[in-house]
Amino acid sequence: MIAQYLDLLDAQREAVFADITAVDRATLWRRPQPEAWSMGEHIDHAAVLLRSFRRLLTAVWPLALPYAHLRRQRPYPTDIDDVYERPNFPLSVGWMWPPEYNAERPAPLGALYDKTVREHQAVRAFFADKAEDLAGNVYLYDPAVGWLNLIQALRVGVHHDEHHFRQVRQIAATAVGPER
Repeated sequence: MIAQYLDLLDAQREAVFADITAVDRATLWRRPQPEAWSMGEHIDHAAVLLRSFRRLLTAVWPLALPYAHLRRQRPYPTDIDDVYERPNFPLSVGWMWPPEYNAERPAPLGALYDKTVREHQAVRAFFADKAEDLAGNVYLYDPAVGWLNLIQALRVGVHHDEHHFRQVRQIAATAVGPER
């Protein structure tokens, strides 16, 4: 499942960037509403959160590995529902992982693409040498999600990207260009 989730992460990224290749820089950074994020902010936030998630997993892995070895024969779940679709899921916590780029400090679409690719490659590199039965038995607690193992945490990361890429597509569908 790890390889499938990593491939899905890449496929989602390629699809959303293909959908917005014609978006000009002004439109990329224009907020659809005063308090709402622009397309660029959504994309950058997704990469920032994924980087934070990867760093956490990198720190937890060596600490949890001995316990995972003891549990490796136990069954473990590999899927999790899309937590971003849960009715009471707190969607207003993105401020904890603010985008590094915004309308005042914009980046070209190509730079956002490169940053996202690099982060996806780093996540792939982290999981590359992890045995699934070990990753499936390393558990973390997320106050908004509950207990989840590293495989499920990766799936939540895929859902997170999907959530923000859906927002990007919705904004792009209503964007009309610089004079909007």
